[in-house]
Amino acid sequence: MSSLLILKTRICLKYISPLFNPSTAGFTPLNNVISKLSVSSRLLCTKGGSRHAGNNRKEDRQREFNIRERLPFPKSVFASGTAKRTAEYQKKRAEEEPDFPRKNKRVKPPDHPLTASEWKSLKLTTPNPDRFDVRMMSSMLADGTDINVAKSLLAYVAMDTGTLSYELLLRYLTLCVGSGHHSEVFDMYDIMRSRFRTLDTGASSLFIKGFSRTERWKEALTILENIKRAITPSPRNYGDTIAGAVLHGDGDTAWALYAELMEKGLIPNQETWQALFQCGLSHQGHEDGLQSILLHMRDNQIYPEETLAKDIKAWFESLPEQKWIGSWSTVDPRGVCRSCQAELESIQLSREEYAQLKDRVMGDVIQGRDVFNKTTPEELESFKNFVKRKPAFDVVIDGLNVANIGIKGNQSQTLLEVVSELERQGLVILVLGRKHMQRPSRSWDRHDMSLVQQKAHCFFTDNISEDDPFLLYATLHSGNHCNFVSRDLMRDHKACLPDGATRRLFFKWQRGHQLVLSSYTPGKRVRFQRILSYDTIVQTHGGSWHIPYDENGAERCTYEVPQKWLCLTKAK
Repeated sequence: MSSLLILKTRICLKYISPLFNPSTAGFTPLNNVISKLSVSSRLLCTKGGSRHAGNNRKEDRQREFNIRERLPFPKSVFASGTAKRTAEYQKKRAEEEPDFPRKNKRVKPPDHPLTASEWKSLKLTTPNPDRFDVRMMSSMLADGTDINVAKSLLAYVAMDTGTLSYELLLRYLTLCVGSGHHSEVFDMYDIMRSRFRTLDTGASSLFIKGFSRTERWKEALTILENIKRAITPSPRNYGDTIAGAVLHGDGDTAWALYAELMEKGLIPNQETWQALFQCGLSHQGHEDGLQSILLHMRDNQIYPEETLAKDIKAWFESLPEQKWIGSWSTVDPRGVCRSCQAELESIQLSREEYAQLKDRVMGDVIQGRDVFNKTTPEELESFKNFVKRKPAFDVVIDGLNVANIGIKGNQSQTLLEVVSELERQGLVILVLGRKHMQRPSRSWDRHDMSLVQQKAHCFFTDNISEDDPFLLYATLHSGNHCNFVSRDLMRDHKACLPDGATRRLFFKWQRGHQLVLSSYTPGKRVRFQRILSYDTIVQTHGGSWHIPYDENGAERCTYEVPQKWLCLTKAK
């Protein structure tokens, strides 16, 4: 058996040796060499382990802050970039911790092609020579290494082992596609189709992307059809073929592919929309289709990136005889566009929307299957009866969450000052707390807590219970006018809701009803971040469009909203 293996290796090396010749500066094209491999030598080519290459916990609600180190937060916790600035601040504080050296550091690729002996020496000097070829090719991908360096690695591996693994070829293909080496992509397509009976979705996706950018773009459609026989293609697969059709002037094919993508319930990526708006610039028509994209963004609370927003602006302004004018704008606190002075849609829910949301939250969050992991049936029933006996509340306070915003050891004073500020505004207040807050201690002063109970209605849950279901129940039960005070962004409760439309409705209600302390200094007046009066979604009213967009380079969490707008109006 071993003699047979050696014989096959010799046969393989006989044909691979011309791939790399130390006496010459260039490399023989890969397909010219590998196409000469005998049937026996092809048995040595193996598919690597990563063949299919294509394919919180809840935040601590009681985190303590030192008031002297407080960040200068923007106007709202929902403003785009707030989470990024918070993370940068926390990272800066964490830099004082020791930085332990990382294990298994990435191998650094050379900056020029190496001979076989040089590759062998480099491999022997690495701390971990196992899978050296795959790890080196991965490093070349990360660094965007010159293609000739990658070719020299393939030549060495072929001469050293008598085989090129599927995994290694896939990484090489990724490098070729990413760096725009189209002829190498064509070569790899011929090689891999001839040597492997099937290609995984990762390789097929790379070939779709590579071919779509070339004059052979229609072959990407054939590869897409092959994927369909096994699985549903990804939005990226459709996006690449749509971009290829647009690039080569076939708008009808692009729109047919987009309709197919939407019928399958897939979520298009921004590059796909950008290609279609660029198509609209060069080919008149499909106005209804392009406006349906904007309405899809509205219905799904999607925000275009700045590059896409620029193409949207250019498309509107290119429409003949319609005289659209686009401008970059912001919205003032009253909800008025600073460019055209139009008033944007209110953040407040309509009566029908509020009734729908209340129904779903009560059923899926308050009475959901896991609610009694957070409380007991008796406690929840007791709270419902408590709420029924009280007047409708104007504001509900997450007492423990709010108390922990101040200096440690003085929580009761923090809570008292927040309650006192809301009482001065003539509001009916409910404070939700834990039973341990009623026991006198250094953190919970008896006199402070007595004053809190005089100024507000109070309900204290068991110490093991969570406050959030109680807070949501009391706020929604009191009516659409009722706000709540908490730093908790309610992401896990939003996730409990059964569909995207209800989750978006919850987020809209949350942004219009959640009060967050903007600053707090003991003994000084408590101030809250302003609740925006307008909704941040794509909006249209006859002769105008207002489109919120993400600025280039902006990092926005899912619970944040953009601050910049594209204003489109018709000239009078």
